[in-house]
Amino acid sequence: MSTVTASPSRSALTVFRRTAWLASALFWSAFAVLEAVNHGWLAGTLALAFFVIPDLTFLVALDDAPHMAKGQLPPRAVPYYNALHRPLVPLALIALYTVAAPMTWAPVFAALCGWAAHISYDRAFGYGLRTKEGFQRG
Repeated sequence: MSTVTASPSRSALTVFRRTAWLASALFWSAFAVLEAVNHGWLAGTLALAFFVIPDLTFLVALDDAPHMAKGQLPPRAVPYYNALHRPLVPLALIALYTVAAPMTWAPVFAALCGWAAHISYDRAFGYGLRTKEGFQRG
């Protein structure tokens, strides 16, 4: 019987990545709170809503959930889950908002900060995109 263990360098790389994601999560959380404090309840509400919305993709296939293995997302929900858990999407929208958008409405920026914080926390705690079968990618 043999056991497979991660090499020390892989383990150190994982710790480094998760620490970087946690720093990112704290940054985006602080920015969302700052926007809420500076721009009122609507900015705070949208930041909180966009912090929660990515995980509501589980509801897409709620009726399939009892038939799934532990930790498996129903395959029908995977495209929605993955679309809302790609960090490039909110980061690109933040860049577009700050550089090219003629509109400057703080609640939109707060919402994007909440979304980026959600994705960063997920990565920091070891959650990422899903395979087409609904399991965590390894």
